[in-house]
Amino acid sequence: MSAQLRDTAGELAEILWREHTVYRERSGGVVIRGEHVRRWISLAPAGGRDEVLVRAGRILDGGTTAPARSEAVVPLSAGTGVLAATCRRLLAEAAADAAPVVPGRAAPGRSNQSGKAARPKGSGKHTSFGSWVILACVVGVIALYVYSTAMHG
Repeated sequence: MSAQLRDTAGELAEILWREHTVYRERSGGVVIRGEHVRRWISLAPAGGRDEVLVRAGRILDGGTTAPARSEAVVPLSAGTGVLAATCRRLLAEAAADAAPVVPGRAAPGRSNQSGKAARPKGSGKHTSFGSWVILACVVGVIALYVYSTAMHG
């Protein structure tokens, strides 16, 4: 499926954008980046044998990618045309999410209720598990150095 996904992504990239970069993710999916339009599309195997999970998002300043704002599952047997139409719809949704929002009004094409509770800014920030592991390793190395210097020094 990986080779088929890569071939499909190459064809899809040619349809969507003149300028693009296609690369494989570690998870087995394929990403198409359109730097000039500041958007990306991701194709990954979905639950079904012939299904692909299509996700779309924005490319932020500095080249980092924003999390996917919209996704859909499409059968690969539907053809590149159907897949391209789905991608265009998802890219349009991602573009609508990027539009500036006037306070008290919803973004174009979106309702005021997105289905998720809004989180106030600044809340919910926490140190990830990976950061704690790195911090523990650094503390361990320092403790080992101090111990070693005290015993031999």
